[in-house]
Amino acid sequence: MRRPVLLAAGFAAAAALLLTGCGSPSEDSSTGTSSASGSVSEVSGTVTVFAAASLTESFTTLGKQFEAANPSVTVKFNFGASSALAESIAQGAPADVFASASTKNMDAAVADGAARDPKTFAENSMEIAVPADNPGNVTRLADLTKPGLKIALCQEQVPCGATAQKVFDKAKITVKATTLGADVKSVLTTVSLGEVDAGVVYKTDVKAAGSKVKGIEIPAAQNASTAYPIATLAEAPNEEAAKAFLEYVLSPDGAKVLTTAGFTAP
Repeated sequence: MRRPVLLAAGFAAAAALLLTGCGSPSEDSSTGTSSASGSVSEVSGTVTVFAAASLTESFTTLGKQFEAANPSVTVKFNFGASSALAESIAQGAPADVFASASTKNMDAAVADGAARDPKTFAENSMEIAVPADNPGNVTRLADLTKPGLKIALCQEQVPCGATAQKVFDKAKITVKATTLGADVKSVLTTVSLGEVDAGVVYKTDVKAAGSKVKGIEIPAAQNASTAYPIATLAEAPNEEAAKAFLEYVLSPDGAKVLTTAGFTAP
């Protein structure tokens, strides 16, 4: 894996490419809004962001930074499984921005006409999480098949569950879950509380948990990753603020936060 400084550069380069086609030369990096004359237009009001549970820590930080750069804006988050969030959006839940941990769920939102012009802003791969004292003595991926071990996985329709299954398929192993979590944070909680011997989550979630869990790396040849697209919603109550928040996520400031959290550039 590249050093964080190189990852940040990769994020920044990706952000620049993504923004080249959608922003004017006079665009302001703190808000992403501009006028034909080059003057920055202030955004205000509340922007509601539906985001994958694995983005909780990084997007909370980005939300605070965005509010600091735009004092007239309040950012409200709804974190959860991308599949559940996409379903809520399809049912008409009021939101301005959707950030998914899967292109599948974003594609569904686009097909429904709920989201438009998504941009991929990050990628994430999997890692085994075990309680800090590792009672199951899990040291490698194959250990998850040992009889008697309690294993937590995400539900199969949730991106972290689907991506974990890709790992098992590549490794040619069958892992039977003792418990299935509604999202990656629920899986991580069962691990940190010692209710299971291991769980398969994102690398960023292991990092966010700190000393509460221990991470067991999955070899690159067996690992799998998922892409994170973000889009404004067609029925966004606050379209200008939605666009500004999206562009902030794609900016170098957004890339820095995401890199620090352990995400990689798309």
